[in-house]
Amino acid sequence: MDLLQEALYRKAAYNSRRHFLKQCSSGMGAMALGMLMGCDKLLPQTSRPSKNAFNGLSHFAPKAKQVIFLHMAGGPSHLELFDFKPELKKLDGQHTPKSLMEGKEFAFLKGTPKLLGPQASFAQHGGSGAFVSDYMPEFAKMVDEVSFLKAMHTDEFNHAPAQLLMHTGSARLGKPSMGSWTVYGLGSENQNLPGFVVLTSGGGGSISAGKSAWGSGFLPTIHQGVHCRSKGDPVLFLSNPGYMDSRLRKKSIDAINEINRLEHEQVGDPEILSRISQYELAFRMQSAVPEVMDISNEPAYIHDMYGTEPGEGSFANNCLLARRLVEQGVRFIQLFDNRWDTHGVGAGNGVGEGMRRSCKAIDQPIAALLQDLKQRGLLEETLVVWGGEFGRTPMMEARTGEGFDGRDHHLEAFTMWMAGAGVKKGYVYGETDEIGYYGTSGRTHVHDLQATILHQLGFDHERLTYEFQGRNFRLTDVHGRVIHEVLG
Repeated sequence: MDLLQEALYRKAAYNSRRHFLKQCSSGMGAMALGMLMGCDKLLPQTSRPSKNAFNGLSHFAPKAKQVIFLHMAGGPSHLELFDFKPELKKLDGQHTPKSLMEGKEFAFLKGTPKLLGPQASFAQHGGSGAFVSDYMPEFAKMVDEVSFLKAMHTDEFNHAPAQLLMHTGSARLGKPSMGSWTVYGLGSENQNLPGFVVLTSGGGGSISAGKSAWGSGFLPTIHQGVHCRSKGDPVLFLSNPGYMDSRLRKKSIDAINEINRLEHEQVGDPEILSRISQYELAFRMQSAVPEVMDISNEPAYIHDMYGTEPGEGSFANNCLLARRLVEQGVRFIQLFDNRWDTHGVGAGNGVGEGMRRSCKAIDQPIAALLQDLKQRGLLEETLVVWGGEFGRTPMMEARTGEGFDGRDHHLEAFTMWMAGAGVKKGYVYGETDEIGYYGTSGRTHVHDLQATILHQLGFDHERLTYEFQGRNFRLTDVHGRVIHEVLG
C-alpha cells in the first residue's frame, strides 16, 4: 500500500468519529437552533473580500511594486537623529513647564522632570539642507533621496500596542498586518517565495508585539509574514530530515493535501485551501529560499558597501537580503531591529551612548541599501520606509537621579522617512515646536502613513477591505489620509 492509499484508508477508518466530533460538538441545542435559524448559520463563516470593495487588483496604477519597511523597535529618539532643536540645548537641565505634564500620560515620567538637551551634534547635508546628527554620517550622504515626516504622532505610548498600531492599524491583537494586506491585494511575483518576508536583528530579534506584528489576522493565513533567519537555516525545519529525500517529501505533501481537499469538500472551510497552498509553497521554498538567502556569492565590493559578514545574523546582512528579495519579486520585506529602547537604565545605556551604539549598527547598511537599490534601478519601484513605533520625550527620565540621560516614550512627535517609488526627494514635511514636544505643522498620524504606503502600491485605503464577522475591515480602520505633500 503506497503512502496516499494508506492515508486515505486511515481517513475512512476514523471519519465517522471525526464527523461526530466536528459537526455535533455543540450538542442537541445546536441542532434545535439550526432548525430555527437555518443550518447554514452554524457552518464556519466564509470570510471573503467585499463584493464592491476590491477585485483582486490594484485600484490604480501603482508607483511601488515592493515595500521595504525598516522598523527600529523600541522608539529611536528623533531629538538625537533628525530633529535639531538648539533651544532644547539652551534649556538643558531646567525644569519642564507644568503645562507639558498636566493631563498627559507617560510610561515612566513622574513629577516635574528636567529637560534634556540633544546628546548629538547636528549639521545640514545635501542639496536639501536636511539636518542629520553625527550619529548617522553615512545616511547623511543619502538625504537627497528621502522625504522626512517630522511631525508623526501615534495613539499609544507602550511598545507592544504602538507596534501593533503601526503595522496592523490597531493596538489590539487579531488584525492583519500591513504586509498581509499588501500580499492579499497584489500577491507575489515569485511563486517559489513568500510574498511577505520578515527579518529580525538586535536584542535576540524578538519585539514587544511578537509575531502578531506580521500576522495575517482574519485574512487567510497564506498571507502572513514568513520569518526568515540570516544565520543558520533560513526557515526552521525547511530542510528535509536525513531519512527523507525530495521525492518522498513531495509524495507526503501530495497525500496530506489530498486529505485536506477531501476535508474541504465536507466542511467548506476556506482556511483548508490556505493550508493546501502553504504546504505547496513550503515545498517550493526548499530550493528557492536557501539560494536567495545565501549572500556569500555577492561580490566583495557589495560586502564592503553594506558591512556584511556571510553566515552571521545582523542588520547589515538583513539589508542586503532585502535587496536580494526585492530582485526576486517578494512584495513586502519587513526588517525589525530591536535595540532602540534607550531609557538609560544601566551604565552606558543612556540616550547618548545607547543611540550612538545603535546607529553604528544601522547607518552604513541603510545608506548602502538606498545606494544599491538606486544603482540597480530598483529604487524607482521600491518604497523604503524607516521609523519606530513612537518618539522620545525632550524631558529627562530621571529614574535613578541626577546624571541620568534617558528619555521616556513619547507619542506626540517623532520622525520617520520614506524613499523611492514616487516619493519626493530631499524633502521635509512637518515641524515640531522649539523643544520637539508637539507637532506644530504637517502633523501626520500612523494611519496617514499606512494610507500613503497603500496608495503608492496602487490602493485606495478606503476600498481595500475584507469582510469579517459581518463587517468590512480595512488597515486604516475609519481613519487616515494620503500624505500627498510628500509624493511627487
